[in-house]
Amino acid sequence: MTQVQFTLNGHSTSADIPPWVTLLDFLRERVHLTGTKKGCDHGQCGACTVLIDGKRFNSCLILAVSRDGAEITTVEGLADGPILHPVQQAFLDHDAFQCGYCTPGQICSAIGLLNEGRAESREDIREYMSGNLCRCGAYTHIADAVEAVLEASK
Repeated sequence: MTQVQFTLNGHSTSADIPPWVTLLDFLRERVHLTGTKKGCDHGQCGACTVLIDGKRFNSCLILAVSRDGAEITTVEGLADGPILHPVQQAFLDHDAFQCGYCTPGQICSAIGLLNEGRAESREDIREYMSGNLCRCGAYTHIADAVEAVLEASK
């Protein structure tokens, strides 16, 4: 067992875990934060995207012990009480989901994208969000939501 400590959704968290446990499995099975979804479990779909120190990562590809000391934010940690994060609100306003399975990863990826500051156009948004798949095909509305937040931040 290996002890890990990090800040998870604003709260100090520590645990003794086997060194082979992925961050995704730690979040879902150890601390019961099930908003982060297990899709492909191979880093190809983006359903498991979380923010680590403000950057987006596929949590299925990361060993939890490798993030000792990091600040980890999941979809559950984005809202401030009843006030949604601007990206969450934009997803609602623009109907940017259908079944909702990919939505947590899409939202975390969009926030990471905006934190990166590289997206300047809708084409950039679509390119930089291409690692997050949506089987329902809500891509137009997802791009609308992210673009609205991008424009509001200028």
